[in-house]
Amino acid sequence: MTTELPRLAFYHDGRHPLIYMYEPPMQRAEFEHGVDELIGTPVDALMFCLGDGRTVLHDTKVGELWGHNVDRWPHLIFRRAHQNARHLIDSGDDPMRVICERARAKGLPVYPTLLVQQGRAPREEDVRCSDFRFDNAHLEIGAKSGVDESWKGHNCLDFAHEEVRRERFALVEEAVRDYPVDGFELQLNYQPWYFHPDEVADGRQVMTEWIRQVSETVRGSGEGRRLAVRVPTSLQGCHDIGLDLAGWMGEGLVDIVIGQTFHGPELVDCNADYRELVSEAKGRDVHLLATVQSLVDSDRLNQAPIEMIRACANNYWEQGVDGLYLGHWFGCWPYKADFYEKLRELPHPEIMAPKDKYYYVPTGTHRYPNPELEPGARCPLPAELSEGEPLPIPLQVSDDLPRWHADGRVHEVILRLRLLNATETDVVRMRLNGRELPAEGLRTINESYRMGGPRYRTGTCYWFIYRLGPDDWPRKGANEIEVELVKREPQVIPPLVLRDVELEVHYLMGRHFHRGFVDRDLGPWNTGVT
Repeated sequence: MTTELPRLAFYHDGRHPLIYMYEPPMQRAEFEHGVDELIGTPVDALMFCLGDGRTVLHDTKVGELWGHNVDRWPHLIFRRAHQNARHLIDSGDDPMRVICERARAKGLPVYPTLLVQQGRAPREEDVRCSDFRFDNAHLEIGAKSGVDESWKGHNCLDFAHEEVRRERFALVEEAVRDYPVDGFELQLNYQPWYFHPDEVADGRQVMTEWIRQVSETVRGSGEGRRLAVRVPTSLQGCHDIGLDLAGWMGEGLVDIVIGQTFHGPELVDCNADYRELVSEAKGRDVHLLATVQSLVDSDRLNQAPIEMIRACANNYWEQGVDGLYLGHWFGCWPYKADFYEKLRELPHPEIMAPKDKYYYVPTGTHRYPNPELEPGARCPLPAELSEGEPLPIPLQVSDDLPRWHADGRVHEVILRLRLLNATETDVVRMRLNGRELPAEGLRTINESYRMGGPRYRTGTCYWFIYRLGPDDWPRKGANEIEVELVKREPQVIPPLVLRDVELEVHYLMGRHFHRGFVDRDLGPWNTGVT
């Protein structure tokens, strides 16, 4: 079946909102929810993950079923995944075939997704791992000399070995040969280490040849079938791990390129930069998707609200991408009205333009204090402040505030910054695009001590909250927020740390419109909420 290239692709990991959730024995109709929950939305491609990658959750003949080699389970939900997959297969309802048939019946294109790389733990701990991995530790990168055991790629497969490439390829070939799919996705940005650090240069040619083999197989398996690859957002980031993405695009080996920051915790990133990939794809037969994540994982928010999703999406549309890829949205499950409201707007940047947005600079979280971006890149926050050394923080903004102000639509613009270990005697200056922010627009909130928090406590802090007037608004495009520690309280030991930078833009539905029944602009009804 020939399909249009996706404008809004949805990644379904096949586990968290599906096979983990339902009590065994899971029924076919329950597994079909993986498709049914997206019907009637703008989602026009389902990217459905093949289990763990080392083992899978369908009736494979060339790989290994998740949990087939486990007798006693230390992890009950992983056991449930095995129980449900085993029951469906034994009942004649191969999970992957159920998804493909349901998607085809509902007119939703489906791309199986393979997690190409995954490390390995000891057999007694790693119940999702395959016997192939346990029995072939000599095929791992760390089996060669000169690899630090603490390096995250130590227990990953070394693609310099033909046996590794052959085992990975067999799963791709089986999926496009035996199932009614519309293409295939290689998730290459998950544990993205493929070669010994000293062999990456030679490895690029090896990996290109493997991609060429996969591409020919996917495209040759049926009319209109396409190969998608999920990769870091920069060509250099790809190059440094052995992926010659520019070469693949130039040779026409890939049909869909999906850029993604934060290969590890998959956090929201309003600042993600896709312009290099857009430029490389220009003039080539390559469809470029930008990944919109959903996880915030801050002390106040778990999943991103619609305002934050709009901010990310419109920033990406402004860069000229061809579509959006919704990655790791399973934290929103069970899907309710607010989930579907986000989906409805996403393909339409002009509809989102004069609506509330919440820009959020990526920062460390409780679970991920130092989250990794792509190879060679680091999360901009948190960052220590040193006296007399201004700290610049970039912020990408898609809103054309002068345009909407002329129409009477801008309600307010709020900039929030949180400083950890701050005291009442510290002297700090804040600038936006080189202009010092006026003290008359500032409110500080003292959170030096809290008994608790909505999700977890972040420690001693002060919030600096600016209501920005038109002269101080951020511009459309790249902005720079600068924080300078002028004088530090000499009696404290912990460093002053900039942890959060957030910008909220609030709009009116029309000139002089209200913001709800209780509006802070309505004089005596003012609630005093900041």
